[in-house]
Amino acid sequence: MTMMGGRFPQGSEEVGQTVASFPTYDAAQKAVSSLIAADVPARDIAIVGQGLRSIERVTGRLGYASAARSGAINGLLLGLLFSAILVIGSPTVPIQAFVGVLFVGIAIGMLLSLVTYSFVRRRRDYASVMQVVADHYEVTVVAKSIQRARQVLGPQAAAEPYVPAAPAQPEAAGEPPRYGERVAPADPEPADAAEPTAGDGDATAPEAGTGR
Repeated sequence: MTMMGGRFPQGSEEVGQTVASFPTYDAAQKAVSSLIAADVPARDIAIVGQGLRSIERVTGRLGYASAARSGAINGLLLGLLFSAILVIGSPTVPIQAFVGVLFVGIAIGMLLSLVTYSFVRRRRDYASVMQVVADHYEVTVVAKSIQRARQVLGPQAAAEPYVPAAPAQPEAAGEPPRYGERVAPADPEPADAAEPTAGDGDATAPEAGTGR
């Protein structure tokens, strides 16, 4: 990711309101280009990365050989720079001086790389590349240009903000009770039969005082 450096024209709390959200930085860049093409002031626009995280990718193992090799490459570039300055300053310089400056640059680069590695090898014996990425990118515009930005982006400006998906929860019906959780008792069973009513069952006894 390449950016042109410069001082922030506004504070971090004055980035404005979100008009669109995109999953990738390239998509956010295209939206900003559309806003600028529609005469929205560039100083009113910002790209805000949400959910930032750093990723360090290990590219290889470091050693004296690899340190010397990388130092030689850097020294070659340094030697070419010095040789170009020498040739520009004195066009009649012999080729031997040109080659000599190259070898001096290579030697200086190797020496500096080996010295640097000897200091850091106890703490770090591998090479890596650090990268900062975001879950999504929001294009924000200050209040004075918000209406124009929404007209330019159209349906993107009315899209709902990015919300990360929540992890799936287990169904409550098949979930066993947890330890210490009180289980509600089952409903009591209904009575098997109703109470007997008068007139049912055995015959009534003979009335008192009558006999044969």
